[in-house]
Amino acid sequence: MRILGKTGRHDSSDGDARWERFTRLLEPVHSSFLITARRLSRSRTEGDDLFQEAILRAYDRLPGLRDEGSFRSWLYTILLSVHRNRTRRGFWRRFISLEGEMDRGFDPPGAAGPDEEQRRRAERVSRALASLPAVQREAVVLFECEEFSCEEIAALQQVSISAVKSRLQRGRERLRRSYERMEHGRTAHAAPGHAGPALGSRAPADSPGGAS
Repeated sequence: MRILGKTGRHDSSDGDARWERFTRLLEPVHSSFLITARRLSRSRTEGDDLFQEAILRAYDRLPGLRDEGSFRSWLYTILLSVHRNRTRRGFWRRFISLEGEMDRGFDPPGAAGPDEEQRRRAERVSRALASLPAVQREAVVLFECEEFSCEEIAALQQVSISAVKSRLQRGRERLRRSYERMEHGRTAHAAPGHAGPALGSRAPADSPGGAS
């Protein structure tokens, strides 16, 4: 996926140097960053928009980054900030409701696989993730999919570690209930033996606690 064009973002040698630095730092995390943006969103299109906005904001703020070793966490902090701003201003309400999308053919975030059952499973996971409050969805996606530690997520979300563990616990429980409702609605046609979405395999060191 094209991240952004050079036209309009810089027109000087300093801008060229900034662009080269930015693309060098972004390249190792580009794919996972895009997938995370899609997982935080309700559709691939919204995820790509979130990705682009976060990338543009990160590029504009790059001169303020002193420690290149912290680029990944710095970049994800920007992503979460953009995601929260979109959620707070009712970004999703400008689009068709989730139920309407499902009736007309939902485009699940992430890469679509060739296998029909894999695609349907990804669709169910996407719907379940979309049902979570923003802070719980962020915690679950960062912990389960990006393998951030609870400590790293706490720093990104600017909350305590116990709050992150609480968000993970409550997010997983919501995911389980949401997924079970979807499974219940398709039991007449589904093969038995599938217990739930492909999330929740990692466990924090201690039992979660604190406010969500």
